[in-house]
Amino acid sequence: MGFLLIPFVVVIFFFVLPGLRIIDQYERGVVLTLGRYTSTRNPGLTWIFPGLQRMLKTDLRIDTVDIPQQEVITKDNVTVGINAVVYFKVDNAEKAMLEIKNFREAVALYAQATLRDIIGGIELDTLLSERDKVAGDIKKLVDVATEPWGIDVSTIKIQDIELPADMKRVMAKQAESERERRAVIIRAEGEYAASEKLAKAARVISEAPGGLSMRTLQTIEKINPDPSKTVIFAMPIEFFEGVKTLTEFLKEKSHK
Repeated sequence: MGFLLIPFVVVIFFFVLPGLRIIDQYERGVVLTLGRYTSTRNPGLTWIFPGLQRMLKTDLRIDTVDIPQQEVITKDNVTVGINAVVYFKVDNAEKAMLEIKNFREAVALYAQATLRDIIGGIELDTLLSERDKVAGDIKKLVDVATEPWGIDVSTIKIQDIELPADMKRVMAKQAESERERRAVIIRAEGEYAASEKLAKAARVISEAPGGLSMRTLQTIEKINPDPSKTVIFAMPIEFFEGVKTLTEFLKEKSHK
């Protein structure tokens, strides 16, 4: 009986065990039989025929690739340094393994070339004000090109835009001039609103009996708050007439 088990153990040891493979949840296994694609294995424990089959594993998780800083001349002839990050993942393990040799490097190089093409066709102001839109345009072109490779580009982010020193100085002066312009406009609007209020107050005072005289007395009181000092004003006759009118108006009102 023991001799009958020996061939069975040998088969398991030299044939079954070498063919066992474990595929993690985030992976897929592309199986080649005698060099030809035969199947794609899902996560878990699987088995391939030793010597006749081999398995190529690929990671389906989102990966990132950095685009190093690129010196690009914009449409309005300004040299800028731009670097970006590409977020992508394998959408089809079979294509990623069989259609292209190194999909990660290919994605990086294609995104780099596309970035240079897009930036070279727009002006600096558009690049600075519509960074997300520009990155979206780059993403669309890269995604279309990498789709046959089984790659899905999730997004592309422009990390930094480096401007020449002289351009930074010019933009700083432009920003300062813009702030000064806004300050002048706000100050003018405030003065205009204040003048409207003053004109309205002047009309109210002039229409009230003795209002102008009362306002003059209040002004005199504010000018000299110290009772130990005496201030002498030369008042026109209209002032005293206004005081008289105000007094008569108050008497009539008290009688009523």
